[in-house]
Amino acid sequence: MSALTSAVLMAMGTAQAAPAKVDNIADAITQGTTKVDLNLRYEGVQQDNASKDADALTLRTRLTLATAQYNGLSALVEFEDSRNVAGVNDYNDTNGNNPDYSVIADPNTTELDQAFLQYQRSGFKARVGRQMIALGNQRFVGHVGWRQDRQTFDGLTMQYAFNDAFEVDYGYLTKRNRIFAEAKDVDAKDHIFNASYKLGFGKVTGYGYLLEEDKAEKNGIDTYGINFEGSTKVADAKILYKAEYASQESTSAAAKYDADYLALEAGAGIMGYTVKAGYEKLGSDDGMYGFSTPLATLHKFNGWSDQFLGTPKEGLVDIYASVGGSLMSAKWTLAYHKFDADKASATVDDLGSEIDASVVMPINKNYLVGVKYAKYSAGDSTAGKVDTDKVWLWANAKF
Repeated sequence: MSALTSAVLMAMGTAQAAPAKVDNIADAITQGTTKVDLNLRYEGVQQDNASKDADALTLRTRLTLATAQYNGLSALVEFEDSRNVAGVNDYNDTNGNNPDYSVIADPNTTELDQAFLQYQRSGFKARVGRQMIALGNQRFVGHVGWRQDRQTFDGLTMQYAFNDAFEVDYGYLTKRNRIFAEAKDVDAKDHIFNASYKLGFGKVTGYGYLLEEDKAEKNGIDTYGINFEGSTKVADAKILYKAEYASQESTSAAAKYDADYLALEAGAGIMGYTVKAGYEKLGSDDGMYGFSTPLATLHKFNGWSDQFLGTPKEGLVDIYASVGGSLMSAKWTLAYHKFDADKASATVDDLGSEIDASVVMPINKNYLVGVKYAKYSAGDSTAGKVDTDKVWLWANAKF
């Protein structure tokens, strides 16, 4: 939804380059790589309710050890630690600490973030173990890289590129390592399918996400969809476009529901500016169930104040616009969202609006600083939402 958000996530290490190739196992180890990623961030939250204003200063440290590639095989181990700094810890961390404060979902934790064995050869790649997964724009499966304890998954993933245009992905996931520290990780039986084909004017992607928590009773969410997005040049402008549709069935033991998803976006890049406008609907089944994306990088969508991490049972319609550009070396974005229920009820209809703004400035290839602000204004309906202001200041270093 925002080029700026994507830039921030990339700066925080969303991709891993293919390991170098060597001739023996000893060289695979000795010629491997070591990386350190440090992210120091202040977050402040003010809400128009009984919760106290929250403040958090946290440092996330990530250490990544990767071997070189031998006969197509390589391995990666990554550790992640998030800690409060300088005693600035007046916030509800979602794990029972300071429940009278507003939530900032960055608990203190030390975790094994990734640990996988990879085989790669002739367009085929497979990973087994704990790994980061980011499919497409992360609307359905992502790493939630904005939070200090990012999301990873345990399981097996496979990818095959038939050629430069056609690629298929499959994964079977046995655990969702969520952003709230290990106590809130979820055992799962998830199947994820994704196939994409590049055309001259865009890329079409079909997908199926069959998700289920590993519990005694049936609780599945099956989603099938198709996405098309791309760009084309018209004179000096770059025209951007996107359309996506998905249908979802909730197969819980208690009740079965159906809902649909629709996203439309158009934009243009010209004279150093990028302007976008879009419509996103997470549909409702007659006000009883809202379309759900439990594995998504949710912070990237529906406003940075994170009011809609869970879709209301009345559904959600987000009409938005954004503009972004560069000022010297800094990248900036300004966005506006208007939220409404898909199936309005007597008490839930107008779900409010939000203004988001951000500036990110790389210092050099190793350092980056940023500031971000979100202001949510609650709507007229009694949907449990309140006016909310959030601000972030951060510095990132990678070596």
